Amino acid sequence: MAAYAIVDLHIFDIADYLQYQRALRPLLVGVGARYLARGGEFEVLAGHLQPERLVLMEFPSMDVLRDFYASDAYQALEAQREACSKICIIALNGLPQPRNA
Repeated sequence: MAAYAIVDLHIFDIADYLQYQRALRPLLVGVGARYLARGGEFEVLAGHLQPERLVLMEFPSMDVLRDFYASDAYQALEAQREACSKICIIALNGLPQPRNA
């Protein structure tokens, strides 16, 4: 079952963030993750949430997402990411795929 990372992102150094993003891309590809939405226009329809820039990523499973986040390869990028941005990440399980009759 797929899992999703919902990221609220505040970038304060775009040049450094773009370097981080270039280093991140092959790590995501390596675990079968992909971007579904990244930084596009959004609208809060209800509630008080005020995200700045939203990113939605799909991972093959919650285990893959957790393992990716905890991996040495990703954690090695964390200092770089923290130097150029602030994030909030929410991990969410997807729905089971319906069985074909």
